[in-house]
Amino acid sequence: METIRKITHDLAIAGQIGPEQLKQIAQEGFKSVLNLQTPDELGFLINEQQQVEDLGLYYVHMPIALDAINHNDLTTQVLQQMAELAKPALVHCSSDVRAAAMVLMYIATRQGVPLDKALLQAEKLGLFKKVSHVSS
Repeated sequence: METIRKITHDLAIAGQIGPEQLKQIAQEGFKSVLNLQTPDELGFLINEQQQVEDLGLYYVHMPIALDAINHNDLTTQVLQQMAELAKPALVHCSSDVRAAAMVLMYIATRQGVPLDKALLQAEKLGLFKKVSHVSS
């Protein structure tokens, strides 16, 4: 099970989550889930939206590939969506790398850092390197 990690009071990140983690975040008072996974990723929950909404949470699916996080409209749209989510919110992807990158860029841009500099900092932190997945 991937660990759900609080980054700020309002935002947490996780890798692949399942029904038990969804129940956990609902019990912990989360109000929204933002899923960054693309539908072709291993472990993608086809009915995640229904499961999230059945728990009374708001759900948004904005698929973005790791190599698509750059200074483009999609990245800007994801950051804008994060601003509009009811908080606290969970942002997740398959491994938590995209979630971490997007949350850190969101925080930086909210603090007045231009997006291009936030992207550069995330890149320096190694957040855009491909993660290999090992099945156990």
